[in-house]
Amino acid sequence: MDLTMQQLRLVLAVHDAGSFTVAAEQLHLAQSSMSRAVREVERRLGITLFERTTRNLVTTPEGVEFCRVARHVIEEFDAGINHFEGFLAGNRGQVRIAALPSLAAILLPPVVSAYRAAHPEVDLSIADAMSDEVLHQVRAGAVDLAVTVVAEPLPDLHVKPIATDRFCCVFPPQHPFAEKRGVEWTDLAGQPHIAFAPSSSIRQHADRAFAAAKARPDVVLESRNISTVAGLVAAGLGVAVMPGLVLPLVQFAGLEHRPLREPGTSRRIAVVRNPHRPLAAAAEAFMAAITRAQRTAAPLPPETTWL
Repeated sequence: MDLTMQQLRLVLAVHDAGSFTVAAEQLHLAQSSMSRAVREVERRLGITLFERTTRNLVTTPEGVEFCRVARHVIEEFDAGINHFEGFLAGNRGQVRIAALPSLAAILLPPVVSAYRAAHPEVDLSIADAMSDEVLHQVRAGAVDLAVTVVAEPLPDLHVKPIATDRFCCVFPPQHPFAEKRGVEWTDLAGQPHIAFAPSSSIRQHADRAFAAAKARPDVVLESRNISTVAGLVAAGLGVAVMPGLVLPLVQFAGLEHRPLREPGTSRRIAVVRNPHRPLAAAAEAFMAAITRAQRTAAPLPPETTWL
């Protein structure tokens, strides 16, 4: 039965109005056109939808059941089209983001808050993971965008730098470093060092900085967990190096920090996406929300700046 949505709407209009004349007036159609359209539906279905008399119009049992089905189809179609229009406008759909834990916890929340206020019907998800896993998810198409640290060229991906944060040394308040205005990487060579796990982007940046300074840290403990590193430092077991966006996550430990100099080391934070996978409008809108935060210089933690 090859029927159009318009034909279903016309039949339903006649049924609801109980009259060809009233239905035609409501739809601004000629009554003769309405009658021909309904007769054509009846011909294709091989049934009578309406019993016509000189005084009234009665929907047949077959017509009642057909109108029930037609109403369901029309409601589903209209809801689908409404959703699709919202999808095209960026107001509906799904946006999947991957991010480093510190960026997901500190950099993204204000952006997400502004985005959700403007796009409340978008299904937004954020998965935090280590740097390599974040990039793998982008390449595999598991996420639309990633907010991560980029330390080397990524020729197969589109990279938009948005911020940078400087590396610092963190230590308990009673540590001798508290008397300094800044700390050099070589100063850490004689200190017990609490290091992040080798898989961490923080550790990878730190290792490069130590190598450039020709200094070797005395690593006494390692952990991939930010809170664990902070707790160990607070217990006086050593010092650690952390970038600016991590500092708010260790406030519970009561640590102090000083910027690391010679060489000054910072991370480049970027939005990364796969250029071979087109973004839906909702994902484009999330990128625009990040750009607005960057352009308006939304507040960031110490040692962190928008680019």
